[in-house]
Amino acid sequence: MADKHMLPDLLHGEESKVWGDAAYQGQAEAIRRAAPRAKDMTSRRARYSQFIDEVQRRKNRTKARVRSRVEHPFGILKRVFGFVKVRFRGLKKNHDHLCAAFALVNLYLHRRRLATIAA
Repeated sequence: MADKHMLPDLLHGEESKVWGDAAYQGQAEAIRRAAPRAKDMTSRRARYSQFIDEVQRRKNRTKARVRSRVEHPFGILKRVFGFVKVRFRGLKKNHDHLCAAFALVNLYLHRRRLATIAA
């Protein structure tokens, strides 16, 4: 099932901003219902009948920069540690596995800083 269909379940209602890529475009009503005070920061289409709206394109780039900061640890988790598929061993085991994996991701992200401290 696509993430956009699960959007109301992903929001807890206390969000101040909701960031999403173009897949979440058109979900403004679902965002408003699930998190009434949240500002919709999803990317919009920047191309309208062979014309590129430069203002919208710049806004989308800014939003993409923020999202990339959040998505970078997931890329490391998948690429470096091989966590590409969730194995259905039970919710607690999956949660524990993810917590341990993200602890390793944090160590990996800060490995240079930790090496200088240890030296």
